[in-house]
Amino acid sequence: MVEEGAYWLAWAQISGIGPVLLRRLQQHFGTLATAWNATKVQLGEVEGFGFQTLEKVVQQRSRLHPEELFTKHQQENSHFWTPADTDYPRLLLETPSPPPILYYRGEVELQENLGQKPMVGIVGTRQPSEYGIRWTRQISTALAKNGFTVVSGMAEGIDTESHIAAIKAGGRTIAVLGTGVDVIYPHKNRDLYKQILTAGLVVSEYPTKTPPDRTHFPRRNRIIAGLSRAILVMEAPLKSGALITATYANEFGRDVYALPGRLDDHPSQGCLKLLSQGASFILKELDELLTMLGAIPQIDGVEASTAPKQLMPTLSPELQTVMNAFSCDALPFDLIVQQTGMAAGLVSGALLQLELMDLVSQLPGMRYQKS
Repeated sequence: MVEEGAYWLAWAQISGIGPVLLRRLQQHFGTLATAWNATKVQLGEVEGFGFQTLEKVVQQRSRLHPEELFTKHQQENSHFWTPADTDYPRLLLETPSPPPILYYRGEVELQENLGQKPMVGIVGTRQPSEYGIRWTRQISTALAKNGFTVVSGMAEGIDTESHIAAIKAGGRTIAVLGTGVDVIYPHKNRDLYKQILTAGLVVSEYPTKTPPDRTHFPRRNRIIAGLSRAILVMEAPLKSGALITATYANEFGRDVYALPGRLDDHPSQGCLKLLSQGASFILKELDELLTMLGAIPQIDGVEASTAPKQLMPTLSPELQTVMNAFSCDALPFDLIVQQTGMAAGLVSGALLQLELMDLVSQLPGMRYQKS
């Protein structure tokens, strides 16, 4: 749907309007095209649109022409998705802050975008030990050979090792960049970059020619977490971008695994912290890890499509709003509140009713999933 995609692009050009506010706009108005034509008073009804933001919208919106902007952007950036596109990665779209524009280069595999092929993120320090490198290679190889797509950030260290191992094993890998998809960083990974283009994808929320910026890399970590069904943290000190990725993964209801290390090893301190907070252990028996990862339900898989469909009972508007927030993944309570825009008390009551109707089940840690 080119028209709606043009409005995603246009809204993204307005300063102060980020992915979270764009999501709220879409939820409030139904489409961003409708939001584009909304009055100042109507926009003021959306949470987060204060006086200064409204002034920016009024001033900048009048100077932008969505269709013309979209056409010009296509000429400068040949491959990108907006949330209006059916090919936009499904799991990423279900997060609270999907990138309004996701640029890509390489070989697209539709099963990945639809969530029918499991993708696992592997992250860690840029200065791994021999121990971290060895286990990253072993696990990435095992994942690739068992049909998983390995997702990482093409940074030095653990990221690089995971991409290389997946490619050598004949698998697919996706690199999420903090630059434009045509900018290789670090430059020493130029050969790896070329290999990824033939064995997977590079993706980014930044347009072509965007140089590296230290503020970009923490933000791109939410995309790694959003694309992945689970995040594996191989080695990470306490101040590590890998822990940011793990935090996003927890917020998105993804499973987090960490490689245990010695108490006095600096590169293991972040992993030990994650384990103390409830992350799952990566143990020596990789078959057990593969079994747990493989048990994560697929979206619209063959098994699901051949199963008899149960008729959904007619629900009240509040209950339907809560049900619409669910994907196939378990969601934490706070994220359900955020996605529905309802008060926490109303969400809690709705979840209880849905549990009694056997439509939703509660998991440990205040997480919920469709039954």
